[in-house]
Parts: sequence; C-alpha cells; structure tokens
Amino acid sequence: MPSTSLNRADVDVRLAPLADVDARIAARFRRTATARQPVHTCYVPAGRVDAGTLRNWGDEALAALDEHAPSAADLAGVIDVSERRATEVLPRVRAKLQRSPVEDLRIDFEDGYGAPGDEVEDADAERTAGVVAEWLRQGTAPDNFGLRVKSFDDPELRARSVRTLDVFLTELLARHGELPGGFLLTFPKVVDVRQVEAFVEVLELVERTLGLASGSLRFEIQVETTQSIVDTEGRLALPRFIGAGRDRISGLHFGTYDYTAGCGLTAAHQHLAHRACDFARHVMQVSAAGTGIFLSDGSTNVLPVGGAEQVRHGWRTHYGLVRRSLEHGFYQGWDLHPAQLVTRYAAVFAEFRDSAESEAARLAAYVSATGGAVLDEPATARALAASFVRALDNGATDAEEVARMTGVPEPELRELGRV
Repeated sequence: MPSTSLNRADVDVRLAPLADVDARIAARFRRTATARQPVHTCYVPAGRVDAGTLRNWGDEALAALDEHAPSAADLAGVIDVSERRATEVLPRVRAKLQRSPVEDLRIDFEDGYGAPGDEVEDADAERTAGVVAEWLRQGTAPDNFGLRVKSFDDPELRARSVRTLDVFLTELLARHGELPGGFLLTFPKVVDVRQVEAFVEVLELVERTLGLASGSLRFEIQVETTQSIVDTEGRLALPRFIGAGRDRISGLHFGTYDYTAGCGLTAAHQHLAHRACDFARHVMQVSAAGTGIFLSDGSTNVLPVGGAEQVRHGWRTHYGLVRRSLEHGFYQGWDLHPAQLVTRYAAVFAEFRDSAESEAARLAAYVSATGGAVLDEPATARALAASFVRALDNGATDAEEVARMTGVPEPELRELGRV
C-alpha cells in the first residue's frame, strides 16, 4: 500500500459539505424524459375545434401537397433538396399525413381565441371536452393534447383561466372516466415565478377536488416575455420557474412574436431566425439541460396559403426555419396551418436522412469498439442513438433500415439513446 500524508478524517471534513450539492443535483438534474417528444404542436382556437379537426388538418395538408408538390421533383424544387432526397422523403411525408398528421394539439383558449364572454367560453370548454372524449373512445386522439389556458398576467383573466380548466376537466372526466395519458397544459406569458407557484397550487387544488393523482396535471411554460428570460432583479428566470414547477413542467415553448415585440423589434424583424430569439433559445437550452424538460421552438406567421408562388414561399420559409431549429437542438415547434405539416415532416425527415449514413457508421464503430475516423465519447454515442430513436418514432425511418445501417437492434438502440 502506498504511503500518504493527509489524515483521512481531515479530508472527510472538507468533502462533507458536497453531500448537499449532490442532493441538489440529484433532485434537479440527471433526469431522463420517459415520454416521446412530438415534432410539433398545432394550436387551434377552441371555437374551431370539432370532431373532424384532426382529419381535416391531414386532408388539407395532403391536398396542398397534391396540388403544389405531387412529385419528388416538384418537392425538391420547392424546398431546395436533391431529387434523390425528395424521393426518400415524399412517400414518408404522405404516409405520415394519412396515418397521424397531428402529433400534439392544443385547444387554444388564449391569444388565438380571445375573450368571447363567459357563456361562450364555458360552452366551448364543455363542448371540446366532449370532442376529446369521443376521440379517445374511437382511438383517434393524438398522442399528446391539451389546453392553452389564459395567462395569469392579466388580473381580469386569472379566474376565467381557472374556470375554463375546471369546466373542461370536469366534463372530460365525466365522459372518459380518467385523465388520459399525454394530457398537457400550456401556461402562457409568464413574467414572475409567483405566477408559476400560483398555477401549481391551482393544479393541486384541481387534483384534490376531482380525485386525480397528485402531480398528474403537467404543463409547459411559454417563454414569450423578456421577464421569462431575465427577471426584474437581473437573474435568469427560467431556473427559478423550473424549480417552482415542482416536477410538473414538461416543456418550455418559445413564443416568437410576443418575445420579439417585447424586445422592441419592429414587425419586419420579428421572426424566428433573429439573433434575439437565438439568445432566448440558448437560455432555454441551458436552463433545461439535464432536467428531462422538452424544448419547443416557436412559429412563423408566413403561411403557405394563396396562389402557387405564395404557397411555395410559405413552404420554403417554414422548411428553412424548421431545419434551423433542428440544428440548434430544438426538435419540436409550433405549426399554425395544416399546410405547414408538409414542410414540418419534410424538414424533420430530411434532417435525419442527410446525416444518417455518417452517424450510423460512427454509432456502429462505437458499439463494436472498432474505432473509426471519429473517436466518440459516450455522451456523443447517446446523442447518435437518440437521433435514430427520434427518427424511428416520427416516421423518418424504420427498424429494418436502422438495423441495416447501424447493426444495432432496436431495443439496444433505444436503451443506448435514452437521454
């Protein structure tokens, strides 16, 4: 045994305070997301949600695709990818739009809905709960869905926000019998941590009153105010928001236009690619790292509607912004119009396929420990595997193709890709 000079008791005294650090880190970080992250969220005003909403979004997207990009050559000309890549992507986009066009739906009772009056809002909350219950009965509900309630930032709307949630959940539980999996709430325009604390207390009250399991009501915070990035005392706000959420926060969703307006940008410069948005997204990314909280980018109001050139312009804009979000590690974003589903899935699928060959070679080398041109760390190997898991889940590839490319069976890939 080698000789030492330090007294073990003296060392232990100096290391003992780190036990508190270990406890705090274990409580906040080192978490993995057990649910699958959707690639988008579709926001539909509550007054327009009906039994056919999900299928109508898919049908409208397919109609736009058939009219403006029916062939791989047409699609390649619109979104500026090779015809070979478009040939791979197009049938998968079409299949996705036919099978499950909407992955995540928010019934919007906030900006997109307005304030039509208590009687109308009560009726819409009750009616849309019935619509969702019927989707669940038929097995057609998206994997993820829920409400965007009104903000707590407006004193006159706080009670209305809670009442809408109460009416909706009371009716949904009466019809469906239990809180369905994948149910989420969107909490908008947060400017102070005390609003998060109050919302959590409301959710606790709802759970106790309706007999729901504690912690079952989860929510995502919309990051759309400057105060949700830097608070009034000059501190980063999101870490405190996340702490106040008490493990209920599932995601941070960026709000493009409220945030850029809050930064003082003129309308011409209010877009997702602005550097002010990059700063906000980086803060979101750092704040949520290691917590298992999903990140979602915002939307573009340049819609693919109107004449052929307007549709192509809307598609090119949306496709470019989705690809940019993916490059920044934001794997989800908002879609405001059915035709945006075309470029949402085209961008997600093309992003994966553009890098799949090289990433598959790196992953295969790591798993077989044969080395290669790039010496990857375990964390990078997890990221490589996670990329393939996302692609399997969203339809960009299939298990047979992945096994052929990587030599890794799907169960092993999923275990390696857990993040």
